[in-house]
Amino acid sequence: MTPDGALAAIAFPGRVHAAPSSADEDSRVLEASVREPDRFTHIFDQYFGQVHSYVARRLGSDLADDLAAETFLIAFRQRERFNSRNGVVRAWLYGIATNLIRRHRRNEVRAWRATSKLPLPEPTSGHEDRVTAQVTAEGVSRELAAALAKVSARDREVLLLVALGELTYDEVAAALGIAYGTVCSRLSRARRIIRESLGHTDPTGADS
Repeated sequence: MTPDGALAAIAFPGRVHAAPSSADEDSRVLEASVREPDRFTHIFDQYFGQVHSYVARRLGSDLADDLAAETFLIAFRQRERFNSRNGVVRAWLYGIATNLIRRHRRNEVRAWRATSKLPLPEPTSGHEDRVTAQVTAEGVSRELAAALAKVSARDREVLLLVALGELTYDEVAAALGIAYGTVCSRLSRARRIIRESLGHTDPTGADS
């Protein structure tokens, strides 16, 4: 699913499903890595690609390398603080990444607004031109970018963790350190704004 499709789908419930997580194994490995640091490699290999992709979709590829790397450096240094009773490793990593992304919140909103003002692309026959257009707009339509810019920062965080990060509501609650009910209310507000901005139309065409 493209970023545009994932975000549109979350505005219309029932179309985004989180991937299964081996939470118990991850927790055991992370706890073991306190005594055997090399074990942390398993966590890195398992989740670096996911975190990198999430950051890239929100802030672009230029920042993704640095912020994803910083996420895992912080996780390694703070691995002894992780408590499996308070959440799963994947949510913990996304929580760290989210804190780093917050430093660039203004840049992100400016990017959504800039995308919303882009001219509609001219039809092209060349593969290179199509790829360039997709990269420039990060795969998000003008209409959806404009809608995202209208969502408050806290509500947008929840929306993007579910839509792009594919976290469950419980994982989002753990990642952000908020209650499950708060996740639901923030997501509900974000969905309403997205639907209203898009004229109650699902751009994925799934309503037809």
